[in-house]
Amino acid sequence: MSRPTPDPFAVWLPLARAHKAILTHVEAALKSAGLPGLDRYDILWELEQAGPDGLRPFELQGRLLLPQYGVSRLVDRLARAGHLTRSACDGDGRGQVLVLTPEGARVRAAMWAVYAAAMHEAIGDHLAPGEARRLAELLSKLTRPSDASEPHQDTGQTGQSAP
Repeated sequence: MSRPTPDPFAVWLPLARAHKAILTHVEAALKSAGLPGLDRYDILWELEQAGPDGLRPFELQGRLLLPQYGVSRLVDRLARAGHLTRSACDGDGRGQVLVLTPEGARVRAAMWAVYAAAMHEAIGDHLAPGEARRLAELLSKLTRPSDASEPHQDTGQTGQSAP
């Protein structure tokens, strides 16, 4: 006997609504604290993880869930705000390297404090520890390849844990 196929639309709408509600809550908390939005957080986080060697713009773009033009615009804004620096890339006269500044690291840490608290309010306050663990397990099934022969790219962006 074959098992019934689940209706993906019965999952999709609640999942999309939960995603929107959580992001809205986190963005509102960051705005209320006078901090930049999550799109900037992700760039600051990736540059912090890269350390003093920084990242080339194409490397940064490959780690994010944003189109190239979106990354370029955010990098420009973060550079103007003093959160990152651009320097010439050795061996590539036209290339550049992006490096997090101490101010950028400070802003990223301040954002994380608000981000983490907002995530706890939006998710943690509504689920028991066992429920949260089970939901994470179930959702991880949606990011695994359905066929072992198919390559799977994981950008690491969603659900990242940061200090």
